[in-house]
Amino acid sequence: MSLSRRGFLIGLPLFLAACSSQTTSTMPRLAYAAVPDERFPLPALNANMIKPEFRRQEVEYKTSHAKGTVVVDTPNKFLYYVLGDNRAIRYGVGVGREGLALRGNAYIGRKAEWPNWTPTANMLRRDPEANEPYRNGMAGGPNNPLGARALYLYRNGRDTMFRIHGTNQPQSIGLAMSSGCIRMLNHDIIDLYERVSSGSRVVVIQA
Repeated sequence: MSLSRRGFLIGLPLFLAACSSQTTSTMPRLAYAAVPDERFPLPALNANMIKPEFRRQEVEYKTSHAKGTVVVDTPNKFLYYVLGDNRAIRYGVGVGREGLALRGNAYIGRKAEWPNWTPTANMLRRDPEANEPYRNGMAGGPNNPLGARALYLYRNGRDTMFRIHGTNQPQSIGLAMSSGCIRMLNHDIIDLYERVSSGSRVVVIQA
């Protein structure tokens, strides 16, 4: 049975809207939907908690860095995954004091899902009351400061002690924090984790 002209015209705006959303949106609409198949399932994240510029999105990014490079722009609180052809996926990040300790080139020496966390000596000195109970480490899980994933950065075969990791504090994205390295939304670090491999190049830009 053919559609009437009236039925076709009524349906047309919906069809065009659907086509428009597919062609103009640069990231999946459900980028922050629930992730139920994790060892510790993630609930959906209300994207309104995050400023629009810090939400995961594909952007124009003119760079000489090769496809697959991770660029951490600490002053502007962005992390870029280079796609090539002057495009990148941009993520918002939060930067802690340890995140200001590395500059220049590194590479991903290790990847971990729901990693263990051990406070650094500086963290133990700064806030012994909060961190001393975890001197010997905290198992991975929803309350762990490293979140759902961690990327461990190396130079010349040695751990720099610099991490790109998830966070259980989404409100910290886009801010400078008192501790930690480079933190991302758990949904975003999972996305980045799937894109990179051990050995991937990382470039850290400081002010």
